[in-house]
Amino acid sequence: MNNLHLRFKSHPWHGVNIGEKAPEILTVYIEVVPLDTIKYEVDKASGYLKIDRPQKYSNVIPVPYGFVPQTFCGDRLAAIANEKTLRDDIVGDGDPLDICVLTEKSIPHGDILAIVKPIGGIRMIDGGEADDKIIAVLKDDMVYSEYNDISELPIGIITRLRHYFLTYKDIPEQTRNTSIAGVYGHADAMEVIRATMEDYKDYFKKLKK
Repeated sequence: MNNLHLRFKSHPWHGVNIGEKAPEILTVYIEVVPLDTIKYEVDKASGYLKIDRPQKYSNVIPVPYGFVPQTFCGDRLAAIANEKTLRDDIVGDGDPLDICVLTEKSIPHGDILAIVKPIGGIRMIDGGEADDKIIAVLKDDMVYSEYNDISELPIGIITRLRHYFLTYKDIPEQTRNTSIAGVYGHADAMEVIRATMEDYKDYFKKLKK
């Protein structure tokens, strides 16, 4: 019965190891791919992938998108966002850290794990909450694995990602307060990932107690 745990699916947020070389190399969970016209996200209680909403308009995620296991956007990430934006009212959004994965390959579906190398990020503020998007490249990708910092990417890739994240939640009947406070490189991405790893340890340690 030592292998009893193999009969059950690990929760992608809590049961997947982020990787021994984190934050330089990460194991991440992919929820949505560019072929999807429905936005999926992990149900935090069960760990299963669920339908969040059909995409009502033409916006489709331009790259595979998901989150970094065993991270939490809490007080440390909020402190970084406040420092970088010269504000004092930003809080963490309480979710795992989001990640976009650049690859030349067409990945047909989500609900998979990927090994990636972070190269930067987008500092996004959504309704007063820090909602950073780490930008990473798929490990051993024939095209993108050569990049080590976001500054090396063609500007069109960043423009496309910025446009998507500024518009993908747009609904005519609602007004959203979403903004991008900046784009940062590899060094800042390492700081953000480490902060959310520590936020995760602190937050779930408190819950356990």
